[in-house]
Amino acid sequence: MAPTPVPIHRDYYVLNGNKFWITNGPDADVVIVYAKSNPSAQPASHGITAFIVEKGTPGFSTAQKLDKLGMRGSNTCELVFEDCKIPEKNILGHLGKGVYVLMSGLDLERLVLSGGPLGIMQAVLDHAFPYLHTREAFGQKIGHFQLMQGKIADMYTRLAVCRQYVYNVAKACDKGHVTPRDCAGTILYSAECATQVALDGIQCLGGNGYINDYPMGRFLRDAKLYEIGAGTSEVRRLVIGRSFNALYK
Repeated sequence: MAPTPVPIHRDYYVLNGNKFWITNGPDADVVIVYAKSNPSAQPASHGITAFIVEKGTPGFSTAQKLDKLGMRGSNTCELVFEDCKIPEKNILGHLGKGVYVLMSGLDLERLVLSGGPLGIMQAVLDHAFPYLHTREAFGQKIGHFQLMQGKIADMYTRLAVCRQYVYNVAKACDKGHVTPRDCAGTILYSAECATQVALDGIQCLGGNGYINDYPMGRFLRDAKLYEIGAGTSEVRRLVIGRSFNALYK
């Protein structure tokens, strides 16, 4: 939840505001809301607190489910807070330390999400490669044409490189070595590669790739979300660039 001014009372806080793009919002029993508990704090990040809000809390509701381009199996909606009273005991972490709660999980969130593009790329290959070696044109399987062999190579190597990058960073994180730039890098690179692999998959199937009788269109629509969620590709590039700039101060 984006920062929202919160009037402070003796034993509770009052939330008012809206938040869009909440994944699993219609289905969640509990949400974590980041709200401004001290609007005058300097820096502003020190005035944000994380609150635990349970479904059914008076003043808390969800609006209509959003009709998305892709990832339609994951419900997304708007959260609405109207004089929603949150008891002080529902503070997650410490008062004014909500940004630390948010950032403590963001790196691993990006790394975990990197698995999604890997799955999409593998699914594209699982559908495209058999098709290329079944469909015939001019007396041979279309996968034997040099241009199609080039696409096979590009799709395979993109997946292979992304998989190794994600797995290696995950192994490092398992050992306690979490680096923000590599967590951002895994989702940045795997997401953009997944979109390109999905586009190549559509091209491999030609007209069949453009109709909904085949899943290629869905793979493309699903892949695109990974360039937007958990920080856009542009934000991820900033994270990586700034991490290197910090080494040369």
